[in-house]
Amino acid sequence: MTRPLPDADAAPPPAVDSAPAANPAATVDPAVEDVIRRIERSSGMLASRAVARMHEVLPWFTPMSARHRADIQLVVQAGISSFVEWCRRPQHARELSGDVFRVAPRDLVRAVTFRRLVELVRVAVEAIEAEVPALAGPDHEQRLLADVLRYSRDIAFAGAVVYARAAEERGAWDARLEALVVDHVVRGEVERALPSRAAALGWRNPPAVAVIVGDTPDHSPEVVVDQVHRLGRGAGLEVLTGVHHERLVVIVGGDFVAGSARRPARPGGVGCGRALLDAVDALLPAYGPGPVVIGPVAADLATAASSAHAALAAADVVTAWPAAPRPVTAQALLPERALAGDTGARRALIEDVYTPLREAGAPLLATVGAYLDFGASLEATARALYLHPNTVRYRLRKAADACGLDPTDHRERFTLHVALILGRLATV
Repeated sequence: MTRPLPDADAAPPPAVDSAPAANPAATVDPAVEDVIRRIERSSGMLASRAVARMHEVLPWFTPMSARHRADIQLVVQAGISSFVEWCRRPQHARELSGDVFRVAPRDLVRAVTFRRLVELVRVAVEAIEAEVPALAGPDHEQRLLADVLRYSRDIAFAGAVVYARAAEERGAWDARLEALVVDHVVRGEVERALPSRAAALGWRNPPAVAVIVGDTPDHSPEVVVDQVHRLGRGAGLEVLTGVHHERLVVIVGGDFVAGSARRPARPGGVGCGRALLDAVDALLPAYGPGPVVIGPVAADLATAASSAHAALAAADVVTAWPAAPRPVTAQALLPERALAGDTGARRALIEDVYTPLREAGAPLLATVGAYLDFGASLEATARALYLHPNTVRYRLRKAADACGLDPTDHRERFTLHVALILGRLATV
């Protein structure tokens, strides 16, 4: 960098040894050094003028707390002192400009946004430029103005580095906190601090929550998480996400129907309303190839552990249903989960399918059982029960109304068959 404030008629500076000079000012022209000393003696006045100018032109500056205004004035004074050294040692320009922000408390970065920092630098430079004629005199005025402009550029870059580092630290902290919240929900370890931790991440307590589980794409976890958040913002959804081994777990919040029926009537049907399906469709591009499972809707984040448990249990067994749709609800995989030993799925099938059929009356339960035993043949069922086929049809429709499963549908018939077997075993 060209040495600031050179004398136009001065001879080229002599070579300097690599060791630091005992007196850094010795290489500065005496006339230039006199200007630098005047700036140094006027540093307090310049800082006060700059802060006064900030009060005048920046509407957000005066309402700040007195402590933050004092911190800003401290930074301005440090900036002027650094400018003095910058004029004497231009070869250390980057180091000197970076030192300015080291006097500022860490919380000042949160109190002053980067946009406001740029405004502060602009106003401070304008205030200092107004004093340049009195400080430099006509011989050095233009060159001092040019040096102030170059120094302000260095300060702006140094400030950008400070804010970028703070953003990286904040992003890393947010990522760790988000992973912790998702992990607590997945493990079912719901703590009292969970809502406040989620709120620190911007979670706004939506009216309903569900957990979605699928394969992780071949990207770094950071890229995957960023894509989920981008898709969630685009769809107007609240999302918390984490990568667990090779699975992408997303907690999605929105205006869904919480507390809906658990009956596994149809994949994506009862228990998974249109609003939730639309939300899942918006997030699907973030998942890798393979099944994507939707957990049941929960009322809030504190009760989302049951949705996570169901979604993860369903993801473990979804390969047993090769024709499963994408996405598929955890309720639609209740028979596979029950066969794999999921006690919650067994209980759901007994309570939501078998019990309503039994309470609807012995004829319905017997008719459905015979229909399943005889391979879904109306005629064989009618002969076995000494009924007319139309009577069998009527009872099957009544059974579907009672338990939410249609015995004439292949997939729902399988679910119904497993539910009846579990119900019979439970009553033995």
